[in-house]
Amino acid sequence: MSASFNSDNISRGLVGALAVALLPLAALAAEPVDYTPDYTKFMGHDHEQHHGVQDSALVRKVFETNRKFKHFEAINPADGWDGVTSCVSGNETGAMGIHIVNSGRLFSGYVDVSAPAALIYEPQTNGDLVLVGVEFIVDKAAWEKHNSGTPSVDGHLMNFVEEPNRYGLHAFYEMHVWAFEENPKGAFADWNTHVTCEKQPLNFQVKLPPPPKK
Repeated sequence: MSASFNSDNISRGLVGALAVALLPLAALAAEPVDYTPDYTKFMGHDHEQHHGVQDSALVRKVFETNRKFKHFEAINPADGWDGVTSCVSGNETGAMGIHIVNSGRLFSGYVDVSAPAALIYEPQTNGDLVLVGVEFIVDKAAWEKHNSGTPSVDGHLMNFVEEPNRYGLHAFYEMHVWAFEENPKGAFADWNTHVTCEKQPLNFQVKLPPPPKK
């Protein structure tokens, strides 16, 4: 996988969560391994298996608009999906998983509830990936070119990550929505204690599906 972003500060990584959503792409660049798991078997996962009737309208909306990505092969690089992070583990507990990033959305200066900037997957021992959530991300400078105040996702204020930060990035806003895996910490918390990177195979790397043939 290769990625090219439109901002200097992203050359060292991909933007993500309040604690860690951006990791250097350099770790993914060398000798990529081509895994071809059967992602389709996860399409049987039912929303009600992880979430009850008390889910917020935002969780339900995110689930409905992104459920097609349970098929990993539904990700089309032609739609702007151009970045992959390593699996993000928490400092003490929980994880964020592997992020598939859309840099066009990240730097658009807008937040669209139907268009998150990252899809989040949990790696499995056999090399499969399970969709667990999404992340809304917007670069602060890009946001302020078109808007004022703090961005929100369907009325939920996003978290601000200032600079300098551990990622070497300019300031940004982010918010997770765990629409496909229950999170005891809350559906919008950064870390999910039901998600882990420990099952990931050694030397595991994710390659984006090729664009559909025209």
